[in-house]
Amino acid sequence: MTINTQSVHFDADTKLLEFVNERVNKLSSIYENIVDVDVILRLDKSSTNDNKIAEIKLRVKGSELFAKKQCLSFEEAVDNSIDALKTQLKKYKEKLLEV
Repeated sequence: MTINTQSVHFDADTKLLEFVNERVNKLSSIYENIVDVDVILRLDKSSTNDNKIAEIKLRVKGSELFAKKQCLSFEEAVDNSIDALKTQLKKYKEKLLEV
């Protein structure tokens, strides 16, 4: 599984990148056939504190799953996106088993 991480409007430190990789790698325990993952971390231009956005696009054989969350911190946004993708992956896996 290949993980591509981009940070828009800021430079992500290694600690944040390691956190993202660690969380994304846990998705392979739910479904092994993940081809690659695109993670985009960006700052929203809003004046509120919850201006950190994490977008995660997950490619699996035959489909693409996506989650986008906006939170107070990038870690929280990534965690919430991963939780959403876990649910999507479980549903995708159940669909495959039905066929």
